[in-house]
Amino acid sequence: MADQLSRAVTGLVVSYATTVRHEDIARFVALSGDDYEAHTDAEAMAGSRFGGIIAHGALLVGYMSAAGTKAIREARLRGCTTIPVSLGYDRLRFVAPVYPSDMLTVTYNVRELDLERQRSVADLEVTNQSGTVVAVAEHQMKWLQS
Repeated sequence: MADQLSRAVTGLVVSYATTVRHEDIARFVALSGDDYEAHTDAEAMAGSRFGGIIAHGALLVGYMSAAGTKAIREARLRGCTTIPVSLGYDRLRFVAPVYPSDMLTVTYNVRELDLERQRSVADLEVTNQSGTVVAVAEHQMKWLQS
């Protein structure tokens, strides 16, 4: 099992790309209940240093999760038969605003694998269409025997 996991996960890098739409932010407001003005009031935010509404940080975590799912699928293509589950995100930071119409790319890069504990650590970086880093995190994944 350790050899299989090592072959499937070591050096694994995937990316997930999406465009943030006004509708995505509005649906996230409805789903989460987070209707803070920074995400909902274009008029109020027009006068701010941001110049308009910005996406929720938690929405970006959802995009990070999508990248994690792509990593799982790639590990399966490489022969992994475990059942991976997320243990959470560490060192999560939102370092630049994300606006509607921004095109984001989440890069998921496994940098560490602890075979004894069956855990991996991946670096996540979210960049916009200009290459600006807008969010970073570390993702902890547990690879359970099936």
